[in-house]
Amino acid sequence: MATIVDVAQHAGVSISTVSHVVNGTRPVAQRTRERVLKAIEQTGYRQDTLARSLRRSRTDSIGLVVSDAGQPTFAEMVRGVEHEAARAGYTLLLAHSAEDPAQETRSVQALAARRVDGLIVAPAARSTGGETEALRRGGTPVVILDRIGDRIGDRALGDRVGVDNTTPMREIVEHLLGHGHRRIALAAGDLAVSTMAERHRGYAQALRAAGIEPEPDLVITGSGLAAETRALALRMLTRERRPEAVACASTETAVGVMEAAAEIGLRIPRDLKLAVFDGFPQSGLFEPRITTVVQPAFDVGATAMALLLRRVNGERCERGEVIRLEPRVVYRTSCGCGPRQPPLRNRPS
Repeated sequence: MATIVDVAQHAGVSISTVSHVVNGTRPVAQRTRERVLKAIEQTGYRQDTLARSLRRSRTDSIGLVVSDAGQPTFAEMVRGVEHEAARAGYTLLLAHSAEDPAQETRSVQALAARRVDGLIVAPAARSTGGETEALRRGGTPVVILDRIGDRIGDRALGDRVGVDNTTPMREIVEHLLGHGHRRIALAAGDLAVSTMAERHRGYAQALRAAGIEPEPDLVITGSGLAAETRALALRMLTRERRPEAVACASTETAVGVMEAAAEIGLRIPRDLKLAVFDGFPQSGLFEPRITTVVQPAFDVGATAMALLLRRVNGERCERGEVIRLEPRVVYRTSCGCGPRQPPLRNRPS
């Protein structure tokens, strides 16, 4: 196996020059750099990244744990994290918790065993966060992603990046109220997930501000998965006094509600109005076009990675930093707006 000495001899330069080219530790003249790179290719030299990481006490890798990167919003957040990581020369190691706290713990332990320089975690529902907190207290930088209302015991988590979940949900419910609807349901999903709890809060705030006390029978909870939501929505939509509109707290719950409505012949928006937090890729192509709260998911991931890099590079904040980005509401026909009708209520971009 070729060594750095072989490369130096082949290129006719010093070992330190090869090291500077490989590690980017000092500028090297372009012609010399090209000669070194050609020598690396010709000799087949491969850097021993493990040995290098041990010398530098860094691995140039970042760990990321999410519940399911297949979900559109999480997929965009992962893309944002990876984009910023690549720009900074870091490799991203991705793990899934599948909303299982035990799996989350195993994933965090596995990433820690690989000596990642920092960790980004979207906590699973009902996660105690014990392993993540232990890592943070041990000196590994940690940023909590998306589910930033989670707490570990009585101790507020440190660095957190997510979005405002309460205000946009309140606004879409206010919008449905503005159309004259009074029986508005919420497909909330798992309220142990802090983002779902915050969206439930926005729903309740809007109703109470309109003098309507939220009815437990109009709130669908459970796992939040489409199949379970569909079964629960079928019961709700076949009652004598069914809701006039449904606000969905996630893409999964929206799928369940729409499947249930289709099964019993309810058409959106003729028979049932609908608005969705997160929604679907290309929501504007659906028929009807779906009113959606759009998260800046890519930016959330990129911001989390940028904050983590600041910590990895030595910047400290005793209590941690909390960053909430602003979603935007896109009003379309599923909530009862006409195709060219301006929304009853809209937010500045």
